[in-house]
Amino acid sequence: MEGVWFTFSLPDFSYAFLSVLLEGIPFILLGTLVSGLVEQFLPAGAMTRYLPRNAFLGICASSALGIVFPMCECGVVPVIRRLISKGLPISSAVAYMLAAPIVNPIVAYSTFAAFRGQGALEFTILRLGLAFFVSIIVGLAVHNLSIRHVLRQQVIEDLALNSQSGAPASGSFWKRMLLAMHAGTRDLFDVGRYFIFGVAVASLFSTAVNQEMLLPLALNDWFAVASMMGLAGVLSLCSTSDAFVAATFVAFPGIAKLAFLVFGPMMDLRLLFIYAAVFRKRFVLGLAIGLFVLIGLLCMRLSVLGL
Repeated sequence: MEGVWFTFSLPDFSYAFLSVLLEGIPFILLGTLVSGLVEQFLPAGAMTRYLPRNAFLGICASSALGIVFPMCECGVVPVIRRLISKGLPISSAVAYMLAAPIVNPIVAYSTFAAFRGQGALEFTILRLGLAFFVSIIVGLAVHNLSIRHVLRQQVIEDLALNSQSGAPASGSFWKRMLLAMHAGTRDLFDVGRYFIFGVAVASLFSTAVNQEMLLPLALNDWFAVASMMGLAGVLSLCSTSDAFVAATFVAFPGIAKLAFLVFGPMMDLRLLFIYAAVFRKRFVLGLAIGLFVLIGLLCMRLSVLGL
């Protein structure tokens, strides 16, 4: 209803909830499957052997790993949890976590297709380039933090147990596959509960809040960027399809749509709860605020390009 901010409809909520849930669950399953395989088949310390020893170069390389190992934002958390246990530095893991859902060929193609006729090539390069740059900045910031300030205590204890256990379990291939499925199932239940709750909150906001009330904000660049990032956080869209939604906001300037496409896959309501399965709540909150401010300021700086 026009002029009304909040109207709840159970059918609309149920449809949105199931749509996002069914869209995200396959990626959660894929992520937990990969995490189990990493647990059993990736030797301890392998990540540190292949990444550059220099912290800056290691973070840069991790931010670009999505080109080779693309991962949806829903499934990347279980994977980095296992990679950290195998020796990947936390700063590099966070950089990969933020960049991989955007800096990958699938998202590049979907963004180009969505903005065809609207400067698609320039917009695609800006999206991937900005995500790459932001992930490096955040990775460098995390590099200076103590592990106790980043990871949950339970995760730190699990890392200690893994370091004591040494190499992956020996045995036949099928036995190790069974152990990998067992480890993946643990991660699925650990991360899945946060995912479901996050989907419920996101679905409530996306169906009950009248989005037309945001249109007056499009007249000011600062308000447009902030509102589009807030909307991205609420809608919790998949990074492989969010460009098609962003392209429909023709009343908003390009920098606002760019902020929408970079902030959303890095921090939305689903991820807010999924991240809490691995990271401390204070760190997650600081990450959310930091990303909001950093991406907003960078997009405003890009306004000089005429977006």
